[in-house]
Amino acid sequence: MSTATLVTPEEYLARERAAEYRSEYWDGEIIARADAAEPHVLIAGNIQAALHSASRGRHCRTYTSAMRVQFDVGRKSVYPDVTVSCGEPRFLDDERDVFLNPTILVEVLSPSTERHDRGKKKDGYRLIPSLREYLFVVQKEPRVELYRREADESWSCTVYQRMEDEVRLESLGCTLAMAEIYQDVLPPAGRGA
Repeated sequence: MSTATLVTPEEYLARERAAEYRSEYWDGEIIARADAAEPHVLIAGNIQAALHSASRGRHCRTYTSAMRVQFDVGRKSVYPDVTVSCGEPRFLDDERDVFLNPTILVEVLSPSTERHDRGKKKDGYRLIPSLREYLFVVQKEPRVELYRREADESWSCTVYQRMEDEVRLESLGCTLAMAEIYQDVLPPAGRGA
């Protein structure tokens, strides 16, 4: 059990909007976000660029990690690496800096956050009614885990591990090439480091 002083969602949001550094909010606790290394930034940028391009003309919007996503009736606020919304975007208030209805979320896994991302965050994401798919992307090797909400509300997982693979995002009607995700991070297929 944590000994941290718990804050309300409203207190967190007031602090966060005035803060110099970003933090996430989880059941009353404020959790500082770790800085990202170059591979993390490159992978997130590659995915964001590809999804932004794919979302054109589809009534979808793509957001970078600067957009906060809130769920579980305000008990959780996080900054996914990439967020996609299809349909009419919903925000907490007129500030338009707290997003409520993501369709796709992407997390580039870091050593310092992987346990939280694969545990509590994964479980929390599944509570978001609008969420159709989310991706966990490993930095040091080609590995993308695609979690998809099925018609019966269960979740399936498909793992991609070859640079030749293409990750199919049904909710956006597009594919992401593994070579594009890992461009400038890992060597292309068939070439050594």
